[in-house]
Formats: sequence, C-alpha cells, structure tokens
Amino acid sequence: MGKSNVILVEDEPSIADTVIYALESEGYAVTWSNAGRDAIEQIREVSPDIVILDIGLPDLNGFEVFREIRVFSQVPVIFLTARAEEVDRVTGLEMGADDYIVKPFSPRELTARVRAVLRRVQGAGAATDAGPDNGPFVIDAPSWTITFHAQLLDLTHHEFQILSILIRSPGQVFSRDQLLDLVWDAPEHRLDRTVDTHIKNIRAKLRSIDDAADPIKTRRGVGYYASWSS
Repeated sequence: MGKSNVILVEDEPSIADTVIYALESEGYAVTWSNAGRDAIEQIREVSPDIVILDIGLPDLNGFEVFREIRVFSQVPVIFLTARAEEVDRVTGLEMGADDYIVKPFSPRELTARVRAVLRRVQGAGAATDAGPDNGPFVIDAPSWTITFHAQLLDLTHHEFQILSILIRSPGQVFSRDQLLDLVWDAPEHRLDRTVDTHIKNIRAKLRSIDDAADPIKTRRGVGYYASWSS
C-alpha cells in the first residue's frame, strides 16, 4: 500500500514544519499550502487522502475553504486552530469536518488523530452493502454514497455514516451516545447537539427527494432509528 497523501493548510511556517516532520516521520506524504485559495486548487489536482486545515488563514478562513472543498470533494478534513471556543468547534463539526484540534497540540496527538480518521474512513469504504432489507435505500460503501428511491443523496461523511448505521439495522434504536461513539473519535466532540443537527440535515435531504418521507424516526428520550413500509 502506498503512502497516504496529506495536504496541510497552515500559514505559520514553524507550525507547518513541526506538522510536516511529525507526519513524514510516520510515513505520510505531505503537501503544504499557506493560503486557502492555493490549497483549494491543490486539493482539486492532488485528490489527497486527508486535509489538515487551519481556520486562521490570510486570505479565506478555514470555514470558507471547507465550503469550497465540499463543492467538489468529500475528502476527510481535520480543522487545526487556535480557537478553543465551543461555538467554533461545534460549527466545524456540524459543517461535516472529521475532527478538530486546538493549538497548542502535540505532534503525537495530531498523527494519532490523522490515523484514526483515515482508519475510520477506510473501514467504512470497505464495508459491504446491507442487501435487500434496506428498503428504499441503496448503500455504495466504496464510493461513500447512498441513494434514496434511486436518487443520489448529497451527504457529508458524518451524515453518510449515521444514515448507514440506521438503515443497516432498521428498527434498532441508537442513542445519541451510541452514534457519537460510532461516528466520532475525539471525546471532546461528543455533543448531543451535533447528532441532532446531522439528523435534521439528513431528514431535510430525504424530504428534498420525497416530501412525505419519514424513514428516520425519533424514540423520545432514547434516540433514533430507521423504519419504512415494505
């Protein structure tokens, strides 16, 4: 297996040098960009395995760069930032980022987070379709896509994972904590509001295809489950 390709978007050379050294020491191939617009073009050209994206960039901020990336790619993204406020962390995760690391951080922590995200993404990609019991859904795990009534859903990584978990086990209720454990790695990201927001977004995308659709149910005080008529 070849090296995983990482694009690092960070405008502080000293931090970039530390991150590059840590990742290359672990066998990753790293491409560095110090500005958002350049990074967007690099991501288009290179199609990396993962992006480490600083929020405080000199041209576009990291959230703006992330939105641009998501127009053409579902590459996993880890935000790297000096902002420690919960509102910023929640914003990044609700946008669909895969992780969020606050400066100062240890290079060892960062490489561990990169490994965890890649392992989770690659594991989901290797999963097989759930078969004929998926009702109106078809899961194509290698391409990270789900169709609903034969129409492709535009899902983020986390939305794909949540919806896959629910529709592979119709009728089984998953609590918020269970979904957080299954979909997110970092314990500080385990916020109930994050799960609720992703479920709300998934439901909106389902209704955009079938406005009467309600396959994702809420068991009040417990969690969420999938159900549909045969």
